[in-house]
Amino acid sequence: MRSVSRRGLVAGAAAVVSALVLPGEAVARPLPSHREMRGMWIATVANRDWPSVAGLTAAQQREELIAYLDTAVKRKLTAVILQVRPTADALWPSPYEPWAQYLTGVQGQDPGWDPLGTAVKEAHRRGLELHAWFNPYRVANHTDPSRLAPGHPARVHPDWVLPYGGKLYYNPGLPEVRRFVQDAMLDAVRRYDIDAVHWDDYFYPYPVAGQTFADDDAYRRYGAGFADKAAWRRDNTDRLVHETAARIKKIKPRVRFGISPFGVWRNQATDPAGSATTAGVQTYDDLHADTRKWVREGWIDYICPQVYWNIGFAAADYAALVPWWDGVVRGTGVDLYIGEALYKAGDPAQPAPWQDPAELSRHLTFAHGCRQVRGHVFFSGKEVATDATGAMARVVADHYA
Repeated sequence: MRSVSRRGLVAGAAAVVSALVLPGEAVARPLPSHREMRGMWIATVANRDWPSVAGLTAAQQREELIAYLDTAVKRKLTAVILQVRPTADALWPSPYEPWAQYLTGVQGQDPGWDPLGTAVKEAHRRGLELHAWFNPYRVANHTDPSRLAPGHPARVHPDWVLPYGGKLYYNPGLPEVRRFVQDAMLDAVRRYDIDAVHWDDYFYPYPVAGQTFADDDAYRRYGAGFADKAAWRRDNTDRLVHETAARIKKIKPRVRFGISPFGVWRNQATDPAGSATTAGVQTYDDLHADTRKWVREGWIDYICPQVYWNIGFAAADYAALVPWWDGVVRGTGVDLYIGEALYKAGDPAQPAPWQDPAELSRHLTFAHGCRQVRGHVFFSGKEVATDATGAMARVVADHYA
């Protein structure tokens, strides 16, 4: 996620234990089968939203999480999208990967409770959907494998990992990597009553000037028959999406699969089928993610493009991109939600429209005229809660009465 469908603290361990959900435990879910999406992302990577810092007690972590769920209810939202696999680790007791470092400050250290299990139970208790947000390939926000937990799969299989742009990534070109990351993510589908599997915009990494993603060996092994490396990379990403979609439906047919890509598939100057934009990044070309294809093939249940620009922004106008996506999903049965940059509201580094607390409300008003738009998701939880400029309150007052 860049901040870049079909369908006070609690004391005492008892408060934590009472909220735990055992894997497979049935939970009452009085949720309609289809309703407007009013969502917020809760980012755990680098403690962006939750937990506020690493090393809180289990009770403190739980209290902060519950506060976010209560905020969602207060803001009249219908769903939370909780990041549960931020850096090839887990916010549940996974047999595949270590506990996330953002809980205790030490990757692999048991936090003493089950955050994902608790989140599912408490979200459903409040009538909220819980979408489990996974990042498929990011291993670490550094390039030193020795800093990973002992026994981490990336240390056991160093040939799976590539450094790039100051980070470590699993190599998407290796079939064994694709199978492993699917297994790791789908463990949560099997064990918990989540409503959706959710991915963000990170597939192949965003380009870094002067650096090369060194997957030549994998291309030599597996790239025969492709016109070039870019086509092979896109096929690798297609395989990850298609295979994951099929496996989700086999495990739990009711669980939805949604993806939230960078908002520009391709510029019109690059491809006549693209949007009337001049964006510096195009998912098809730069991230090797053919997001339009996934919709047209019906591999996913919803798409939530991150249309993180104001109305009238020259390079990527909200008022140009939302109708373009509306046209992409039309007739496919895939639901369209719009990712909204709440974090930009009031930021002095952003263009003038973002200084007006009404900008986001204007987004929803505009999108209401696009018949395929089924809702909006706000980045991210911290801004939904603090709402320093009142932009979120304005959205609620104008659209969620």
